[in-house]
Amino acid sequence: AQPRLREFNRQNLANTAWAFALVDWKEPQLFVAVADASSERLETMRDEELSQLYLVSLHFRLVWPDRNFSLSHCHQRLRSAYQRREPTPSRLQRDVAAALDRLGWTHVFEHV
Repeated sequence: AQPRLREFNRQNLANTAWAFALVDWKEPQLFVAVADASSERLETMRDEELSQLYLVSLHFRLVWPDRNFSLSHCHQRLRSAYQRREPTPSRLQRDVAAALDRLGWTHVFEHV
């Protein structure tokens, strides 16, 4: 799979890494391979992609605190991209909010 990652565009790399982090993938080699492939494209990545990689780096650090994430050298850049993005509720959040509204349950959107 690692050689195929080089064929991925920058968005596919970020999406792939984030998807595997969301399902709590337990094999660090995948994240290392995606980070290595991403490092070659960092200069052309948009904030959205860098933000996803920031979240992946947090996942990596939580699951494998004793290992070095390949993109650690640009942690601040990834974090800055994440902080620049205006928080918007996901479709799932909007759907849940609509269901809660129908039930008459008072709620607020949470932005982390």
